[in-house]
Amino acid sequence: MGSKNKLKRFQDNEVFQNVIQPLRSEIVDEEFQFKGKWKRDFFKNDKPLILELGCGKGEYTLGLAERNKDCNYLGIDIKGARFWKGAKTALEDDMPNVGFLRTQIELVDQVFAEGEVDGIWITFPDPQIKWKRTKHRMTNPEFLKKYKHILTKEGVIHLKTDSEFMHGYTLGILEGLGHDILYAHHNIYVNHEAPEEVVGIQTFYEQQYLDKNKSITYLKFRLKP
Repeated sequence: MGSKNKLKRFQDNEVFQNVIQPLRSEIVDEEFQFKGKWKRDFFKNDKPLILELGCGKGEYTLGLAERNKDCNYLGIDIKGARFWKGAKTALEDDMPNVGFLRTQIELVDQVFAEGEVDGIWITFPDPQIKWKRTKHRMTNPEFLKKYKHILTKEGVIHLKTDSEFMHGYTLGILEGLGHDILYAHHNIYVNHEAPEEVVGIQTFYEQQYLDKNKSITYLKFRLKP
């Protein structure tokens, strides 16, 4: 993507009503304006709030929102030029239950209040295979603590990935910490019982993985208190 295109997307995001782009200082040094108030002040309703962490182009956020208009969906990514397309599509298609937030994933517990979130999707995250990158792995114990803080007691987390490593790592962490594994499969497209929202929504990159005959794995789990 050229620098002119990126600049155009940044400018569009500034005026898109479904995009929030706070400065890091607004989150870390102050009480973030939407913390504890996402449903009331951003979505203007009291419907369940579902996050997609590392949403990329926002394809999964849009796909979920199309299937369930009784929930609010918020895609989160640090790269605003990526989710620009998703935000633009949501506006053009009149999808008021879709929003996007540009921030770092590690700040989620400062962006959302305790028990404010009803569900989380993590779709095709970087597995951060090298040991020194473990702290950036999105299902490591520190991240799970943050998710547990913002989730309701019945809140569920979904992990969909092409990485067998990430799938196995997360299973091991969950079992070791005694969390509830609700569903696990290492190849959802050969399992006819996989949920429709898992096999029915495919991102651009997922299609590329499938073209290369890579297995797509899926985990659904709930964090115990």
